[in-house]
Amino acid sequence: MSLGRRIVICGGGAIGAAIAYFTSRGGARSTVIERHAVAGAASGKSGGFLALDWCRGSPLDRLARRSFELHAELSAELGGPWGYRRLTTYGGYAAEDDTARGAPGRPWLAGGVAITSRLGSPETTALVEPRAFTTGLMHAAQAHGVVLRHGTVVDLLRSPSGAVRGVALAGGEIVEGDAVVIALGPWSILAARWLPLPAVLGYKGHSLVFETGGSIPAEALFLEYREASGEILTPELFPRADGTTWVCAISTIAPLPVDPNDVAADEGAHARLEALCRNISPALAAAPIKARQACFRPVTEDGLPLIGAVPGIEGAYVATGHSVWGMLNAPATGEAMSELIMDGAARRVDLAPFAPGRLPPLDPARLRGPSGARVPSGNRTPSGLSRLQGS
Repeated sequence: MSLGRRIVICGGGAIGAAIAYFTSRGGARSTVIERHAVAGAASGKSGGFLALDWCRGSPLDRLARRSFELHAELSAELGGPWGYRRLTTYGGYAAEDDTARGAPGRPWLAGGVAITSRLGSPETTALVEPRAFTTGLMHAAQAHGVVLRHGTVVDLLRSPSGAVRGVALAGGEIVEGDAVVIALGPWSILAARWLPLPAVLGYKGHSLVFETGGSIPAEALFLEYREASGEILTPELFPRADGTTWVCAISTIAPLPVDPNDVAADEGAHARLEALCRNISPALAAAPIKARQACFRPVTEDGLPLIGAVPGIEGAYVATGHSVWGMLNAPATGEAMSELIMDGAARRVDLAPFAPGRLPPLDPARLRGPSGARVPSGNRTPSGLSRLQGS
């Protein structure tokens, strides 16, 4: 093990925080560089839903199972300040113009919302509050000696042999390191200016957070919802341990602003989502809205994350593109990256399916500023419904 190795982690989201935690716990001297705020983008606005076996049959299966296990372990070890909660998870359908109001599928739902299946049990589905999880894990990393710096990385520094020796910040500062990890979510595409990275795309999601108190039990819900126009939405509803309930249903392809502070909701998206929520649940209809949110999730051309060494550049690594499963897979990604960087190989998860070299690098000439592009479909639920909502 490379004790005392200097590791520079670019990005203070859930992935960056997890890498910082596991590398520092292993004895590395890690520095996290964040230009905006820890958990300031999708890691603070996503759903925080966790599932043990919803990635079965895909290359993500082992990563997800190990990460689900680690979430429970981290909550127990660190005191669970981020509201780790086991859930029963249901699937069903509803229609905006359905006038045949019968008995509700669950007591807190409106009549006409049909529950068709139980998708998960408290043994297989859980939840965290994502901002609290990300900041809590970062605080735990700092307790192990991680340094958190505010700044914007603008270049990779290399030795005469071509190996990584650190990064340059916009203000002219140099942060030296033996390894550099790009974990900037969809903004990882900016690093394609100085690293041979595949395209990382941004996919915008909209969500509402309601103050529901104890009116909704520990029951997550995945619906197919037909609007009066005939369009089908796929809302996801997650009641958190802090008495709030997070709901999403509307995702769009939109330009990714260079500055995370400039992310804004699509016109009418939140009003449309609010109308849906008021229609499906009296508990939501009676609850005030705490937050209206929009964020971009990082996705790749083939729908799998980029986790591993950047080909041809000694000491350069990337961990991004987790799409809807970023919050779930953050712990196992952090553990695997720590093993890869410090020991030369990941031991508990096979990273081969996520190798950055499997996809062609983005031509920097195409980079006129990050933007949305073709988005691969993803399977969020075991029933096979195609979703790219919250993570």
